[in-house]
Amino acid sequence: MDDPLALARAFRTGRSAHDALKEIQTHLEAGYQAVYDADLKGYFDSIPQRQLMACLAMRIADRTVLKLVRMWLKVPVVEQQRGGEPPKVSRSKTGTPQGGVISPLLSNIYLHWFDKVFHRSDGPAHWANAKLVRYADDFVVLARHQTKVLAQFIETKLEQWMGLELNREKTRIVNLKQVGASVDFLGYTFRYDRDRHGRPHRYLNVIPSKKAVKKERAALRAITGSRFCFKPIPALIRDLNRNLQGWAAYFCFGYPSKAYGNLNYYVQQRLRIHLRRRSQRPYRAPKGVSLYAHLRQLGLKSLSPPRRSGRLFT
Repeated sequence: MDDPLALARAFRTGRSAHDALKEIQTHLEAGYQAVYDADLKGYFDSIPQRQLMACLAMRIADRTVLKLVRMWLKVPVVEQQRGGEPPKVSRSKTGTPQGGVISPLLSNIYLHWFDKVFHRSDGPAHWANAKLVRYADDFVVLARHQTKVLAQFIETKLEQWMGLELNREKTRIVNLKQVGASVDFLGYTFRYDRDRHGRPHRYLNVIPSKKAVKKERAALRAITGSRFCFKPIPALIRDLNRNLQGWAAYFCFGYPSKAYGNLNYYVQQRLRIHLRRRSQRPYRAPKGVSLYAHLRQLGLKSLSPPRRSGRLFT
Protein backbone atom coordinates (compact mmCIF):
# COMPACT_ATOMS: atom_id res chain seq x y z
CA MET A 1 0.00 0.00 0.00
CA ASP A 2 1.47 3.36 -1.03
CA ASP A 3 -0.18 5.33 1.78
CA PRO A 4 -0.07 3.52 5.14
CA LEU A 5 -2.81 5.78 6.48
CA ALA A 6 -5.20 5.46 3.57
CA LEU A 7 -6.99 2.38 4.81
CA ALA A 8 -7.49 3.92 8.23
CA ARG A 9 -9.60 6.74 6.80
CA ALA A 10 -13.25 5.84 6.58
CA PHE A 11 -15.65 7.69 4.29
CA ARG A 12 -13.10 7.86 1.48
CA THR A 13 -13.79 7.09 -2.16
CA GLY A 14 -12.73 3.54 -2.93
CA ARG A 15 -12.35 2.58 0.74
CA SER A 16 -14.88 0.33 2.42
CA ALA A 17 -15.38 -1.61 5.64
CA HIS A 18 -14.46 -4.77 3.74
CA ASP A 19 -11.04 -3.26 3.01
CA ALA A 20 -10.45 -2.87 6.75
CA LEU A 21 -11.64 -6.44 7.39
CA LYS A 22 -9.32 -7.77 4.70
CA GLU A 23 -6.41 -5.85 6.22
CA ILE A 24 -7.05 -7.41 9.63
CA GLN A 25 -7.28 -10.85 8.06
CA THR A 26 -3.96 -10.33 6.26
CA HIS A 27 -2.15 -9.21 9.42
CA LEU A 28 -3.55 -12.08 11.50
CA GLU A 29 -2.46 -14.62 8.92
CA ALA A 30 1.00 -13.02 8.96
CA GLY A 31 1.31 -13.71 12.69
CA TYR A 32 0.10 -10.45 14.24
CA GLN A 33 -2.31 -12.23 16.56
CA ALA A 34 -1.98 -10.13 19.73
CA VAL A 35 -4.77 -7.55 19.41
CA TYR A 36 -5.46 -4.35 21.32
CA ASP A 37 -9.23 -4.08 20.85
CA ALA A 38 -10.13 -0.47 21.63
CA ASP A 39 -13.51 1.07 22.35
CA LEU A 40 -13.93 4.84 22.54
CA LYS A 41 -16.58 5.98 25.01
CA GLY A 42 -19.13 8.32 23.41
CA TYR A 43 -16.64 9.39 20.75
CA PHE A 44 -18.91 11.65 18.69
CA ASP A 45 -20.07 13.44 21.85
CA SER A 46 -16.64 13.85 23.42
CA ILE A 47 -14.43 15.33 20.69
CA PRO A 48 -12.86 18.55 22.08
CA GLN A 49 -14.04 21.26 19.72
CA ARG A 50 -11.04 23.51 20.28
CA GLN A 51 -8.58 20.77 19.30
CA LEU A 52 -10.80 19.78 16.37
CA MET A 53 -10.79 23.34 15.02
CA ALA A 54 -6.99 23.42 15.39
CA CYS A 55 -6.77 20.27 13.24
CA LEU A 56 -8.99 21.87 10.60
CA ALA A 57 -6.96 25.10 10.64
CA MET A 58 -3.84 23.12 9.72
CA ARG A 59 -5.47 22.08 6.43
CA ILE A 60 -7.95 24.90 5.69
CA ALA A 61 -6.71 28.43 5.01
CA ASP A 62 -10.10 30.00 4.27
CA ARG A 63 -11.31 31.62 7.52
CA THR A 64 -14.86 31.77 6.17
CA VAL A 65 -14.99 27.99 5.93
CA LEU A 66 -13.52 27.64 9.43
CA LYS A 67 -16.12 30.06 10.78
CA LEU A 68 -18.90 28.08 9.11
CA VAL A 69 -17.67 24.84 10.68
CA ARG A 70 -17.37 26.53 14.07
CA MET A 71 -20.96 27.77 13.78
CA TRP A 72 -22.01 24.24 12.88
CA LEU A 73 -20.36 22.92 16.03
CA LYS A 74 -21.95 25.61 18.21
CA VAL A 75 -25.47 25.16 16.85
CA PRO A 76 -27.90 25.22 19.82
CA VAL A 77 -29.99 22.23 20.83
CA VAL A 78 -33.62 23.12 21.54
CA GLU A 79 -35.61 20.77 23.80
CA GLN A 80 -39.34 21.25 24.14
CA GLN A 81 -40.61 21.25 27.75
CA ARG A 82 -43.91 20.02 29.09
CA GLY A 83 -46.48 22.08 30.88
CA GLY A 84 -46.14 25.14 28.66
CA GLU A 85 -42.66 25.97 29.91
CA PRO A 86 -40.28 27.73 27.51
CA PRO A 87 -37.96 25.48 25.47
CA LYS A 88 -34.60 24.56 26.96
CA VAL A 89 -31.70 25.79 24.83
CA SER A 90 -28.19 24.39 25.32
CA ARG A 91 -24.86 24.58 23.50
CA SER A 92 -22.29 21.83 23.79
CA LYS A 93 -18.58 22.59 24.14
CA THR A 94 -17.60 19.08 23.06
CA GLY A 95 -18.60 16.69 20.32
CA THR A 96 -20.09 17.08 16.87
CA PRO A 97 -23.82 17.66 16.16
CA GLN A 98 -25.85 14.46 16.43
CA GLY A 99 -27.18 13.53 13.00
CA GLY A 100 -25.21 16.29 11.27
CA VAL A 101 -24.10 15.38 7.76
CA ILE A 102 -20.62 16.71 8.47
CA SER A 103 -20.17 14.89 11.79
CA PRO A 104 -18.67 11.65 10.37
CA LEU A 105 -16.17 13.65 8.33
CA LEU A 106 -15.13 15.84 11.27
CA SER A 107 -14.77 12.86 13.61
CA ASN A 108 -12.64 11.06 11.04
CA ILE A 109 -10.41 14.11 10.58
CA TYR A 110 -9.78 14.28 14.32
CA LEU A 111 -8.79 10.62 14.70
CA HIS A 112 -6.54 10.97 11.66
CA TRP A 113 -3.99 12.60 13.98
CA PHE A 114 -3.83 9.45 16.04
CA ASP A 115 -2.99 7.62 12.80
CA LYS A 116 -0.25 10.20 12.13
CA VAL A 117 1.52 9.81 15.48
CA PHE A 118 1.14 6.04 15.33
CA HIS A 119 2.90 5.80 11.96
CA ARG A 120 5.54 8.51 12.34
CA SER A 121 9.20 7.57 12.70
CA ASP A 122 9.07 7.42 16.52
CA GLY A 123 5.66 5.71 16.66
CA PRO A 124 4.81 2.07 17.46
CA ALA A 125 4.38 1.24 13.79
CA HIS A 126 8.21 1.29 13.74
CA TRP A 127 9.54 0.44 17.20
CA ALA A 128 6.86 -2.21 17.92
CA ASN A 129 6.13 -3.23 14.32
CA ALA A 130 2.46 -2.81 15.23
CA LYS A 131 -0.36 -2.54 12.71
CA LEU A 132 -3.22 -0.08 13.11
CA VAL A 133 -6.48 -0.75 11.27
CA ARG A 134 -9.18 1.87 11.74
CA TYR A 135 -12.58 2.51 10.21
CA ALA A 136 -14.24 5.68 11.53
CA ASP A 137 -13.99 5.45 15.35
CA ASP A 138 -13.53 1.67 15.41
CA PHE A 139 -9.93 0.48 15.43
CA VAL A 140 -7.64 -2.34 16.51
CA VAL A 141 -3.88 -2.50 16.95
CA LEU A 142 -2.28 -5.80 15.98
CA ALA A 143 1.20 -6.94 16.97
CA ARG A 144 3.17 -10.13 17.45
CA HIS A 145 3.34 -9.31 21.16
CA GLN A 146 1.33 -6.73 23.11
CA THR A 147 3.48 -4.91 25.64
CA LYS A 148 2.71 -2.43 28.40
CA VAL A 149 4.67 0.21 26.51
CA LEU A 150 2.46 -0.20 23.43
CA ALA A 151 -0.75 -0.10 25.46
CA GLN A 152 0.50 2.94 27.37
CA PHE A 153 1.26 4.76 24.12
CA ILE A 154 -2.25 4.14 22.78
CA GLU A 155 -3.98 5.16 25.99
CA THR A 156 -1.80 8.22 26.62
CA LYS A 157 -2.24 9.59 23.11
CA LEU A 158 -6.00 9.06 23.06
CA GLU A 159 -6.84 10.23 26.56
CA GLN A 160 -4.21 12.79 27.52
CA TRP A 161 -3.13 14.16 24.15
CA MET A 162 -6.46 14.01 22.27
CA GLY A 163 -8.84 14.42 25.23
CA LEU A 164 -10.88 11.29 24.48
CA GLU A 165 -11.94 8.50 26.83
CA LEU A 166 -11.50 4.76 26.43
CA ASN A 167 -14.27 2.51 27.66
CA ARG A 168 -12.19 0.39 30.02
CA GLU A 169 -14.90 -2.24 30.36
CA LYS A 170 -14.91 -2.97 26.62
CA THR A 171 -11.29 -2.20 25.75
CA ARG A 172 -9.18 -5.35 26.04
CA ILE A 173 -6.06 -7.13 24.87
CA VAL A 174 -6.74 -10.43 23.12
CA ASN A 175 -4.28 -13.13 22.16
CA LEU A 176 -5.92 -15.05 19.34
CA LYS A 177 -3.40 -17.86 19.78
CA GLN A 178 -5.34 -18.85 22.89
CA VAL A 179 -8.15 -21.36 22.42
CA GLY A 180 -11.56 -19.69 22.45
CA ALA A 181 -10.23 -16.13 22.01
CA SER A 182 -12.00 -13.88 19.51
CA VAL A 183 -12.21 -10.27 18.38
CA ASP A 184 -15.30 -8.50 17.03
CA PHE A 185 -14.82 -5.71 14.51
CA LEU A 186 -17.36 -3.98 12.24
CA GLY A 187 -19.96 -6.69 12.82
CA TYR A 188 -17.58 -9.62 12.25
CA THR A 189 -15.91 -12.08 14.60
CA PHE A 190 -12.29 -13.14 14.05
CA ARG A 191 -11.17 -16.35 15.76
CA TYR A 192 -9.11 -19.47 15.18
CA ASP A 193 -11.04 -22.74 15.01
CA ARG A 194 -10.00 -26.35 14.77
CA ASP A 195 -9.76 -27.83 11.31
CA ARG A 196 -13.03 -29.53 10.35
CA HIS A 197 -11.17 -32.43 8.69
CA GLY A 198 -9.18 -33.25 11.83
CA ARG A 199 -5.87 -31.94 10.58
CA PRO A 200 -3.48 -30.77 13.34
CA HIS A 201 -3.80 -27.03 12.78
CA ARG A 202 -6.32 -24.25 13.24
CA TYR A 203 -7.68 -21.90 10.59
CA LEU A 204 -8.73 -18.27 10.80
CA ASN A 205 -12.51 -18.11 10.84
CA VAL A 206 -14.18 -14.80 9.92
CA ILE A 207 -17.93 -14.86 10.48
CA PRO A 208 -20.81 -12.46 11.18
CA SER A 209 -20.82 -11.76 14.90
CA LYS A 210 -23.53 -13.08 17.21
CA LYS A 211 -24.62 -9.51 17.84
CA ALA A 212 -25.02 -8.84 14.10
CA VAL A 213 -27.08 -12.00 13.60
CA LYS A 214 -29.22 -11.21 16.65
CA LYS A 215 -29.89 -7.71 15.34
CA GLU A 216 -30.92 -9.06 11.93
CA ARG A 217 -33.24 -11.62 13.54
CA ALA A 218 -34.88 -8.76 15.46
CA ALA A 219 -35.41 -6.86 12.19
CA LEU A 220 -36.94 -9.93 10.53
CA ARG A 221 -39.16 -10.51 13.55
CA ALA A 222 -40.44 -6.93 13.28
CA ILE A 223 -41.24 -7.30 9.57
CA THR A 224 -43.24 -10.48 10.21
CA GLY A 225 -44.95 -9.16 13.34
CA SER A 226 -48.69 -9.34 13.94
CA ARG A 227 -49.14 -5.64 13.18
CA PHE A 228 -48.36 -6.35 9.52
CA CYS A 229 -51.08 -8.97 9.03
CA PHE A 230 -52.92 -6.42 6.87
CA LYS A 231 -50.08 -6.34 4.32
CA PRO A 232 -50.49 -8.51 1.20
CA ILE A 233 -48.23 -11.56 1.30
CA PRO A 234 -46.28 -10.65 -1.88
CA ALA A 235 -45.51 -7.20 -0.46
CA LEU A 236 -44.43 -8.70 2.87
CA ILE A 237 -42.10 -11.14 1.13
CA ARG A 238 -40.64 -8.31 -0.97
CA ASP A 239 -39.81 -6.47 2.27
CA LEU A 240 -38.13 -9.60 3.64
CA ASN A 241 -36.14 -10.14 0.46
CA ARG A 242 -35.01 -6.53 0.40
CA ASN A 243 -33.86 -6.71 4.03
CA LEU A 244 -32.03 -10.02 3.56
CA GLN A 245 -30.37 -8.86 0.37
CA GLY A 246 -29.05 -5.73 2.06
CA TRP A 247 -27.74 -7.76 5.01
CA ALA A 248 -26.05 -10.28 2.71
CA ALA A 249 -24.42 -7.53 0.65
CA TYR A 250 -22.40 -6.53 3.71
CA PHE A 251 -22.05 -9.88 5.48
CA CYS A 252 -20.59 -11.75 2.52
CA PHE A 253 -17.00 -11.51 3.73
CA GLY A 254 -15.27 -14.52 5.24
CA TYR A 255 -17.33 -17.62 5.97
CA PRO A 256 -20.99 -16.62 6.47
CA SER A 257 -22.54 -20.02 5.60
CA LYS A 258 -23.67 -20.86 9.14
CA ALA A 259 -25.18 -17.40 9.69
CA TYR A 260 -26.95 -17.60 6.32
CA GLY A 261 -28.44 -20.99 7.22
CA ASN A 262 -29.53 -19.65 10.61
CA LEU A 263 -31.36 -16.71 9.04
CA ASN A 264 -32.91 -18.78 6.24
CA TYR A 265 -34.41 -21.16 8.79
CA TYR A 266 -35.52 -18.28 11.02
CA VAL A 267 -37.31 -16.51 8.16
CA GLN A 268 -39.17 -19.69 7.22
CA GLN A 269 -40.34 -20.21 10.81
CA ARG A 270 -41.38 -16.57 11.19
CA LEU A 271 -43.37 -16.72 7.95
CA ARG A 272 -45.01 -19.98 9.03
CA ILE A 273 -46.18 -18.31 12.26
CA HIS A 274 -47.20 -15.14 10.43
CA LEU A 275 -49.27 -16.95 7.80
CA ARG A 276 -51.12 -19.03 10.39
CA ARG A 277 -52.27 -16.02 12.41
CA ARG A 278 -53.39 -13.85 9.50
CA SER A 279 -56.94 -15.15 9.87
CA GLN A 280 -59.07 -17.40 12.04
CA ARG A 281 -58.59 -20.26 9.59
CA PRO A 282 -55.04 -21.72 9.66
CA TYR A 283 -53.07 -21.06 6.52
CA ARG A 284 -52.11 -24.22 4.66
CA ALA A 285 -49.73 -24.82 1.79
CA PRO A 286 -51.20 -26.48 -1.34
CA LYS A 287 -51.61 -30.23 -1.06
CA GLY A 288 -48.43 -32.12 -1.82
CA VAL A 289 -46.23 -29.02 -1.51
CA SER A 290 -43.91 -28.46 1.47
CA LEU A 291 -43.97 -25.17 3.33
CA TYR A 292 -40.45 -24.35 2.12
CA ALA A 293 -41.35 -25.03 -1.52
CA HIS A 294 -44.54 -23.00 -1.14
CA LEU A 295 -42.63 -20.03 0.28
CA ARG A 296 -40.28 -20.23 -2.70
CA GLN A 297 -43.34 -20.17 -4.97
CA LEU A 298 -44.51 -17.05 -3.19
CA GLY A 299 -41.16 -15.41 -4.03
CA LEU A 300 -39.09 -15.83 -0.85
CA LYS A 301 -35.36 -15.77 -1.59
CA SER A 302 -32.63 -17.56 0.35
CA LEU A 303 -29.19 -16.40 1.39
CA SER A 304 -26.55 -18.40 -0.42
CA PRO A 305 -22.79 -18.37 0.36
CA PRO A 306 -20.89 -16.95 -2.65
CA ARG A 307 -18.27 -19.73 -2.57
CA ARG A 308 -20.93 -22.31 -3.27
CA SER A 309 -23.20 -20.66 -5.81
CA GLY A 310 -21.39 -17.55 -6.98
CA ARG A 311 -24.39 -15.48 -5.84
CA LEU A 312 -25.52 -14.16 -2.48
CA PHE A 313 -29.23 -14.37 -3.07
CA THR A 314 -31.19 -17.13 -4.79
